[in-house]
Amino acid sequence: MKKSQWIALGVFLLLIALFFVFDLHRVITLENFQAQREIVLDFYADNRLLTICLFMLVYIGVTGLSLPGASIMTLIAGAIFGLSVGLVLVSFASTIGASIAFVLARYLFRDLVQRRFESALKPINEGVEKEGAFYLFALRLVPAVPFFAINVGMGLTPIRLWTFYWVSQLGMLAGTAVYVNAGQQLGQLESLSGIVSPMLIGSFVLLGLFPLIAKKVVEFVKRRAGSSGA
Repeated sequence: MKKSQWIALGVFLLLIALFFVFDLHRVITLENFQAQREIVLDFYADNRLLTICLFMLVYIGVTGLSLPGASIMTLIAGAIFGLSVGLVLVSFASTIGASIAFVLARYLFRDLVQRRFESALKPINEGVEKEGAFYLFALRLVPAVPFFAINVGMGLTPIRLWTFYWVSQLGMLAGTAVYVNAGQQLGQLESLSGIVSPMLIGSFVLLGLFPLIAKKVVEFVKRRAGSSGA
């Protein structure tokens, strides 16, 4: 590795260490948000632009450094900003953060990994070059692989950054909407009786069914593509 890569790696590891040293992973929880919800909502009412900017920066930082908390922050976005604004904010923040993680993995590790495992990675590289956009779209649509693993893994392949960006944003949009909507329903919960409200129950049913629905959609598209190419 070059000197600049070692410096970048050192900064990267330092930021991750600080995140855990200061127990920031304990701050990004639903329990903590619910306890501070009224304060946060009042702050947002008085400082809309500042709240949006701070939320975007934190979300981009969490996803860019592959830290835990993105899913919780997506729910919190729905509770604070509502479905429409929350969806837009999370869609761009998550994709920008994913792209940062992608670039970091490519800059720090791609050459080393490609050299050491050239023969093993050859079919993977060829597959990504051939249908990288659809492959990435399927991974984003069906959340079977962890978010950060896709970002880092794709950074080690030949896929272009712009392709990674727009496919990720498109592929994550439906799942993001489901999470933000669930967060919006949680944000409207005023008492324990609200837990059995049809809207909240429906949101969490959709949250549970989404991976299965997305998987069926991908399988249908693959079948259609195979039959049209036959």
